[in-house]
Amino acid sequence: MPDIGVDEVEIIEILVNVDEKIQIEQGLITVEGEKTSMEIPSPISGVVKKIYIKIGDKIKTSSIIMMCNVDGHQNNIEQKSKNLLKKESKQLKKDSFFQSEQNIPIHATPVVRRLARILNIKLGNVIGTGPKNRILKQDIELYKNNLKVNTLLKNNAIHANDTKTFQTEKIELSSLQKSVGNNLHQNWINIPHVTQFDEVDITILEKFRQKYNDEKKNDKSVNSRITILIFIIKVVAYALEKFPIFNSSLTANNTQIILKKYINIGVAIDVNNELFVPVLKNVNKKNVQQLSDELIYILERARQKKLNTSDMTKGSFTISNLGGIGGSWFSPIINAPEVAILGISKAKIKPLWNGKEFLPALILPLSLSYDHRVINGAEAARFITLISKLLSDIHFLIM
Repeated sequence: MPDIGVDEVEIIEILVNVDEKIQIEQGLITVEGEKTSMEIPSPISGVVKKIYIKIGDKIKTSSIIMMCNVDGHQNNIEQKSKNLLKKESKQLKKDSFFQSEQNIPIHATPVVRRLARILNIKLGNVIGTGPKNRILKQDIELYKNNLKVNTLLKNNAIHANDTKTFQTEKIELSSLQKSVGNNLHQNWINIPHVTQFDEVDITILEKFRQKYNDEKKNDKSVNSRITILIFIIKVVAYALEKFPIFNSSLTANNTQIILKKYINIGVAIDVNNELFVPVLKNVNKKNVQQLSDELIYILERARQKKLNTSDMTKGSFTISNLGGIGGSWFSPIINAPEVAILGISKAKIKPLWNGKEFLPALILPLSLSYDHRVINGAEAARFITLISKLLSDIHFLIM
């Protein structure tokens, strides 16, 4: 180790390997003192035979670093090494260990500092990802790439403002959108959401639904055909009776759970590109046909914009149904003060293994989001499993 004017330095990089061919003035190691880091050059050309140090070691002047087989006769070796060290020390002083406006020490090797000078990058603006927040080559490259991207975006924005090619239009949010948006935002940031996903074979249920509708199509007392959603609402009501924790809410101070003795299920629906959540009251006390008639009536009121406050309050659980639109799974946002919400996506025909062969089955995706402060993962898994079981064979509903 040559004399670099520092009593003791730490080795932060070893730049060569055993049996590696090296040239005079090639960097061997990088060391760091209290205020500088420096690359130590080789005073000879040859082959590295043994390395005596490791990263993290503290070394002093004349400490043995490595042993090499020297190539032939070396002229002016000592003077060349001294000149290179002086050059490195001079450049280090020019760089300064403190390069940020806040006078925070910047850890970077001479190689990285030279790269930053070449690219005209201030090291104080670069976030280091190495040990002790040391700036690495890849940090410089990442910063350079980000500068290119930001410059491109800025140029595109300027170009867009200078032409009429990219026109925009501002649309005012409706009062309902503002209200719903604010509620969703508050629910998302205040409730620790977890979403449990599942899918259920509803082939048997769909056959029963079609058979029921076929038998009732000539019955004038029946207003309309039953949809899968009605069965889902009925099944959820049954599951809420078995798992009352899902039919609860937290007190305002988050210290008590309120278990509700009624089962009112809200159904999130899209009407004319607006979100409504009408609530069906006492679902567990009504049959499938009654629920279907009530939902049709309330949907019609929504389309006519005749829903009042009582139609959309007092809910204890919500179902968000996107089955009529498409998609597979999604993470619905809980409708506070409720503690859970079930998302329904579009059912699709998929191959299902019955133990002997693959058969076509109608598969319904389910997404259950729940408040993790109230409900744990095991309860959520049991709850959605029960729903899946009931939907796969509606006969279980009478057991």
